Amino acid sequence: MVTMRVIVEDMVPPVRGDLGSYTRDLTRALIRHAPSGCDVEGVVAAHDDELAEHVRNRLGGLARLTPTALRRRELSAAWQMGVGGSSLATGLLHSPTLLAPLVKHDRDGGSQTTVTVHDILPWTHPKSFTPTTVALQKALLKRAKKYADAVVVPTHAVADQLAELADFGDRVRVVAGAAPSTLRLPIVPEQRALELGLPPQYIVAKGSLDPRHGIIDLISAMALPTAPDIPLLIIGPETWGELTIESVADEAGVAEGRVAGLGQLSDADLALVLSRATAFVFPSVGEGFGLPLVEAFTFGTPVIHSDDPAILETAGGYGHVVEAEGQGYPERLAEAIGQVVEDDELRNRLTILSQDRGHSFSWGSAAEAIWSLHADL
Repeated sequence: MVTMRVIVEDMVPPVRGDLGSYTRDLTRALIRHAPSGCDVEGVVAAHDDELAEHVRNRLGGLARLTPTALRRRELSAAWQMGVGGSSLATGLLHSPTLLAPLVKHDRDGGSQTTVTVHDILPWTHPKSFTPTTVALQKALLKRAKKYADAVVVPTHAVADQLAELADFGDRVRVVAGAAPSTLRLPIVPEQRALELGLPPQYIVAKGSLDPRHGIIDLISAMALPTAPDIPLLIIGPETWGELTIESVADEAGVAEGRVAGLGQLSDADLALVLSRATAFVFPSVGEGFGLPLVEAFTFGTPVIHSDDPAILETAGGYGHVVEAEGQGYPERLAEAIGQVVEDDELRNRLTILSQDRGHSFSWGSAAEAIWSLHADL
């Protein structure tokens, strides 16, 4: 039996956002699509039995779940310095992040270590992260350059950016993810829509007030006369530093009630809000993969997005593009939103395109690509 070890630490509560769902869904797919004679083992830091059981229960079909001798913080520090982990770096090892035992291993004997780089934002937008996170990512990438047999990235855009940081040669492989498997409509959508107070028409966006997400520009766009007179609902944190959605809207001169923050939503509520939106706007200017676009595509929601390289690649020409660079970004966003909301033919075409693009992303395809990668190595 050939076993692929997968680092599933990001599934352990508290789950860390999109990385947790990515790890869960990819690992489940790796289990489902394991070739004959292969199975999947999960690796986590040392945790209480209850937390370990939580992970095991969410990964049906896992051959086993192996804890390390170190807890999460100590494990992260040890692997950052290349200490420990030699026993894990045997056979097939895959990490859905950069966190892995990146040490010398017997490649000729069939041992393989692959890691994942979702973006290079710690290098391009360090203020979006804590100094500890930036230092960890930079240290792990240096070790990956030396010891990783392959590096998985979600887009060719990230592959190009990564090449500017380190020469991985032909070790980089592009494998896109998909929407979370738990992104499903609630059982009684009409009732839940009433409970959430969703208006009949609205624009929806997802992101924080971190400048790279473009939400501040989008809020400013809603104050312009070219913007349609419908609400903007924002999914995500309602504060960033000293900024709040309300204060940004007030400063931009947006009419009261035009912009509202929804906070973090459950998967069912997120699915509901996306499915009923007149359009989804993703104005971000710094991404590695446009996951929010994929989520919107899942429900055939018309999409408006920036021309950030990774977002363009994710959208694949199936959304309405807005140039982000230079002065006048809010004005261009307002114009694009107005066009999509007021032009029924354009909006219907974008709906069809969105539905089509949604079929391009699947966890099964991602898992098969990872298995094939290890077979090629």
